[in-house]
Amino acid sequence: MSKKIEENPTGFQSVENALSRTEQYIEENQKSLTVIILAIVVVVGGYLGYKKFYLEPKNAEAHGAMYFAEQYFEQDSFRLALEGDGANYGFLDVIDEYSVTKAANLAHYYTGICYMRTGQFEDAIEHLEKFDAEDIMVASVALGAIGDCYLELEDKEEAAAFYLKAGARKKNSFTSPLYLKKAGLVLESLQEYEKALKAYETIEKNYPETEEGRQIKKYITALKVRMN
Repeated sequence: MSKKIEENPTGFQSVENALSRTEQYIEENQKSLTVIILAIVVVVGGYLGYKKFYLEPKNAEAHGAMYFAEQYFEQDSFRLALEGDGANYGFLDVIDEYSVTKAANLAHYYTGICYMRTGQFEDAIEHLEKFDAEDIMVASVALGAIGDCYLELEDKEEAAAFYLKAGARKKNSFTSPLYLKKAGLVLESLQEYEKALKAYETIEKNYPETEEGRQIKKYITALKVRMN
């Protein structure tokens, strides 16, 4: 009986053996493990320090620097909003001086809209595509604005693609039906009737209480007549 136990260690013996091997590995590699742990501590500590003592103050500074540009933007003074007034930064200055901050990211959005409103559609697209939005509305509006720019450039395929992206991004009852309808209209002009119908029917199904939802039935009916 005792011989059988020796040949087949119990669960406790297996665990004890595993622990012994682990202890042996640690002893043999103690120096390497210490270096690795210290490296992790340095990297994590460095990142937290960078974020706390550099990035956060820099971001606050950038938001302050952008104040007058935002005021000019609200007044539709787009050139001053972009370039500044000589005494205060414009959005382009904020992007250059504070590139790693959230404020600079937001400045890309403002810059894109400024360029779009002044007819510089390719520059607008460049900045809007660099903008990374977390806010539901702004994320959709940025994509929709890219669609508007492509439409102005007479690139209907890209316009429709971005309208569909805007309609699907962080779905909501304000921007989603608006851009789905725009997508449908452009797709109709491209004779992409099935895709246009799908966009309209998505509005009908998911957003019936919106302004677009209340009107979409007539677009669906007219499109089906064209398809027959």
